[in-house]
Amino acid sequence: MRVTLFVCFLAMTVLNIGVSDRGLAYAQASRTITEIQVDGNRRIEAATVQSYLLFSVGSPYNRSRIDKSLKALFNTGLFADVSIRRENSTVIVTVVENPIINRLAFEGNRRIEDALLNAEVQLRPRVVYTRARVQNDVQRIITVYRRSGRFAAVVEPKVIQLPSNRVDLVFEINEGDETGIRKVRFIGNKKFSDDRLLGQISTTETRWYNLLSEDDTYDPDRLTYDRELLRKYYLSKGYADFRVVSAVAELTPDRDGFFISFAVEEGEQYTFGEIGVESEIKDLQPDAVRALLTTFEGETYNANEIEDSVQAVTFELGRLGYAFVNVRPRVKRDKENRSIDINYQIKKGPRVYVERINITGNVRTLDHVIRREFRLVEGDAFNTALLRRSNSRIRAMNFFEKVELTREEGSSPDKTIINVDVQEKSTGELSVGAGFSTADSVSADFQVRERNLLGKGQDLRFKISLGADTQQIDLGFTEPYFMGKDLRAGFDIFSVYDDRQDESGYNLEKLGFKLRTGFPVTEHVDASLIYSLINSNISDVSASASQVIIDSEGELLTSSLGYKISVSYLDDTLMPTEGYKYTFGQTYSGIGGDVYSLSSNADYIHFFALVDDDIVLSLGADAGYVIGLGEDVGVSQRFNLGGNSFRGFEKSGIGPRDSDSGDALGGNAYLVGKAEVRFPMGFPEEFGLLGRTYINVGTLTGIDDNDVDIVDSAAIRASAGFGVNWTSPFGPLQVNVSHPFIKEDYDKDEVFQIEFGTRF
Repeated sequence: MRVTLFVCFLAMTVLNIGVSDRGLAYAQASRTITEIQVDGNRRIEAATVQSYLLFSVGSPYNRSRIDKSLKALFNTGLFADVSIRRENSTVIVTVVENPIINRLAFEGNRRIEDALLNAEVQLRPRVVYTRARVQNDVQRIITVYRRSGRFAAVVEPKVIQLPSNRVDLVFEINEGDETGIRKVRFIGNKKFSDDRLLGQISTTETRWYNLLSEDDTYDPDRLTYDRELLRKYYLSKGYADFRVVSAVAELTPDRDGFFISFAVEEGEQYTFGEIGVESEIKDLQPDAVRALLTTFEGETYNANEIEDSVQAVTFELGRLGYAFVNVRPRVKRDKENRSIDINYQIKKGPRVYVERINITGNVRTLDHVIRREFRLVEGDAFNTALLRRSNSRIRAMNFFEKVELTREEGSSPDKTIINVDVQEKSTGELSVGAGFSTADSVSADFQVRERNLLGKGQDLRFKISLGADTQQIDLGFTEPYFMGKDLRAGFDIFSVYDDRQDESGYNLEKLGFKLRTGFPVTEHVDASLIYSLINSNISDVSASASQVIIDSEGELLTSSLGYKISVSYLDDTLMPTEGYKYTFGQTYSGIGGDVYSLSSNADYIHFFALVDDDIVLSLGADAGYVIGLGEDVGVSQRFNLGGNSFRGFEKSGIGPRDSDSGDALGGNAYLVGKAEVRFPMGFPEEFGLLGRTYINVGTLTGIDDNDVDIVDSAAIRASAGFGVNWTSPFGPLQVNVSHPFIKEDYDKDEVFQIEFGTRF
């Protein structure tokens, strides 16, 4: 019995082992992937889908690898949905492809052009559509509008389904109103008023008269720039401890404006203490360097003067051959005495050469147009002063909104790379103007001009001016670098009609052309040559006109050659506050033609900043003299004074006159002295209002012998007055009220002058 039971147990055990082995073998076979199917793909090949899977035929089915494969397929951005399932040993991958963008469009954008928005978004036609990419582009468009001051802009993407799994994507834009600056506030300022500080920053408050300005919209980058402007202003006024604690922009609940708040700590005002110079260069005497410095002991501390001194010393040493110098101002602050000692240390700098100059951002302007303004070329010894001068020259071209010069290390420690990044602005002008003045009554003009023709820096202009008394047509062209040299060349063709019936009883017509060339002698001295050929015609002479005018009736051909030398040390060419400018020129007439004469002109003006650079005094003088060479000087060659050239008197209101007819005859010599004080009128700077007080002193005299009874006195005339300049949104307006307090009985005075003009 026991034997029988043992045999049965043994048989059952063997049978169970066999069954277990067959089940294990079957389970292992079912976990091995024998086939991979891809369903739902239309555009994308199955092999492409399988290339992203982390499993393959013959590998075991693994849930972790399945999950990672799902993520890999989703991350491609090609699919809207992906699923993976198993049927026995077959793995089925089902995909739903994202559509392809057929067309991308913008609707509702009036302030910002399609081209600019297209440049910002990442999606393009024939690119795979995904919701994530669309939302990213929505944020990019909103950012563009915020940079332009429209924080209320709303962008809604619309998808239009098309056959073949394609879509049209339309960004519907509600631009909203510009988010202006409601108010700019300053907290902590005691030394300078809010209005004064508001005039130092670029941000302005939104006002009706800021129609043509974009500075009254919020821009985070502009706010950062304003912090730096405030810092520079206080440092220029001696407040060395000044800092901007915070600059906060708060959006109003209705999202139509910002409140800007600057919190500042002014600190105490410092003066310059001891000014010292140390030099490691043996041949360089410190006393020679002191003469170049603009910082003086006892004067109010000014960080700008320190920078100017460093630049002046560096530039002069570079000019003298010391290319590898480093001028460092060492500052020692004495808080107790509120003074700052400056010690200029001149050290031998490392020998660094310019390896390469890279220029980016220029689309229209050719590279060589920018490179020729550089005072450095590749291979030169690097010079900080020359780099700054190059930056200034590129900006002065007025072709670019932004010019940034940066440096980076070259291929070796003794080499540097200069990077120039520019942002171009429009250089073409198409303008139609209208104006009114007491001198010329109503006037209109039309002008077409391109200051950067074909990206070569050439200047081409055509202008027509039509006034009640004067009409002019003018065509001009200037090549700033003729034949690749630092030599200007150009021409002017003009026709002028001047009605002088009221002043002298005749009309004057001029038709001619000028050939011009000029070149810089030094950084501050410029010379030019001018040849002109002009046909003058005195016509429509009144029957009651002076015999001098009657005798001059007819045509004269004038062929002349002249030169002009200009010396300018002005700190700004448009609105100078310091410096001087001197010009002298002569013109010889007699290279053929009917006129033989020599004319000389000179003028000088000097600007002085009196109070915080806001009140500016200018002193100047103009003089001219013309002589006939073997003949009398004709009426059309003489000088005339009055109107804009001598306020307080009418056009041609000063000078020799016919005692019978009263006609102005002009004079052979003139001399005028001018003094003017320009000052703010207490309004915010964005009003564009400036006041002026002035005094003019001068005379016009001299006329060649003739048989006509002429009144001519070389006595001094003088006038004084007050004027207002308003840079209005509609154009410049100038009003002058003058009183001629020294004059001759026969002079024609003019108390009130107004000039207004606009362009669009």
